[in-house]
Amino acid sequence: MITPHSIDRRHFIKGSLAVAGLTLLNSCTTLPVGSKRRNPRYVSPNSKINLAFIGVGGRGEVHIEHFAPSENIVAFCDVDEMEAAEMYKKYPDVPQFTDFRVMLDKMEKEIDAVVISTPDHTHFVATLAAMELGMHVYTEKPLTHDIWQARTLSRAADYYNVVSIMGNQGHTTEGIRYIKEWYEAGVLGEVKEVLAWFNSPPPAGVDNYWFKMPEAFPLPKVPVPDTLDWELWNGPVQNALHYHPDLLPRKWRCYHAYGSGILGDWACHTLDGPNWALDLGAPDRVELEFHEGNFMADVIPQKSIVKFDFEATEARSPVTMKWYDGGLKPENRPEWGLSEMPDRGMIMVGSKASLMTGGRPDSPKLIPDPTWMDFRKNPPSKTIPRIKGGPWKEWTDAIRGDGAKPGSDFTYGAQLTELALLGVMAQRAGGTIDWDKQNMKVSNRPELNALVKEPVKKGWDGGNDLW
Repeated sequence: MITPHSIDRRHFIKGSLAVAGLTLLNSCTTLPVGSKRRNPRYVSPNSKINLAFIGVGGRGEVHIEHFAPSENIVAFCDVDEMEAAEMYKKYPDVPQFTDFRVMLDKMEKEIDAVVISTPDHTHFVATLAAMELGMHVYTEKPLTHDIWQARTLSRAADYYNVVSIMGNQGHTTEGIRYIKEWYEAGVLGEVKEVLAWFNSPPPAGVDNYWFKMPEAFPLPKVPVPDTLDWELWNGPVQNALHYHPDLLPRKWRCYHAYGSGILGDWACHTLDGPNWALDLGAPDRVELEFHEGNFMADVIPQKSIVKFDFEATEARSPVTMKWYDGGLKPENRPEWGLSEMPDRGMIMVGSKASLMTGGRPDSPKLIPDPTWMDFRKNPPSKTIPRIKGGPWKEWTDAIRGDGAKPGSDFTYGAQLTELALLGVMAQRAGGTIDWDKQNMKVSNRPELNALVKEPVKKGWDGGNDLW
């Protein structure tokens, strides 16, 4: 296994990857004319794609098993040998790395595309590194850890002309197509209100599987296991925490340095349907209506209610959306005909009918049940092409030129991520946030713009101050 701590960083610090080609102008990302770029990797329709994986355990394992039957697995990279152990054992001939920069440097000519399944805080640097080399990218949701990063990846994917996709699997389902088709057919009427909540219990016998709150903070310093490179795990994070077993492998989501809580983790699933159908994009105003937990602290709130306001457009009325988490749910309404509110879900409240899903957009239905039963007798026509094989095949087909670009490419994925991260900002700061989306800044509370574009650790900034 290759595990250097001091490497030749020529690929990491050159060209656009060093962000020398990504400049900040009026708080918005731009890509200058003349920035060197590679041609995107070409894969013929009859060839297998050479895939590298940054993040092998957890979600990485899921992706490896999806891609392995049809593509070539050529490289693995993970900072945690214990988490990656099962895949390392199953695919012993695949080269193993701990630093993705080393992997991309040494195997540049052998890699067509990269799957990034790391924690949120390293999505941006790993994804941009691959794109700069012309590699196609599949990056887990949420796309990035801050809004500037999301917009930058969106522009960079277009600039480098690579096939990109964010891993919110529900965007490839038939269910989300029904949501958009039914809304556009006028079944719901005017939709001015959306309600969403996520309070799913952990697996049986597991205490707070994803979102375990610490008993005290800061966490006590614990020796780092020999199988984990903690420095590389932290990557670009400037104010990194001490290692503690509560952080890994999943509970880092509770800490703002690394994740974005329940809202950041699940909004890209639960809010995907209404965002796509109503063409919401970033909200104009966000307000934290209720919380338990400290503002601007290192740990996410234990409970929250966040309100998003979207101004009217030529195509729709203004929309108010509320998000509930930590055990909170919207109040049940008699007209919905529900005996109780489930643990997770989403409701688009329409003037003619209301539509409900679970935490993902794959199984929509109208409520109450009599309305649903009557509707099913004569549903609207299917107008949106269906996807077979999920996001994995959608992405590989697009790389080979066999299909259209993925529906949740970085253009769409960045917009959905920005929506979620603005809600997370409200959870951290409280009060109301007025969002100037054109200039990418908080207009009423300029001190919060430090969260729009976060500082990064020296050595991960490409040797410049553009971050």
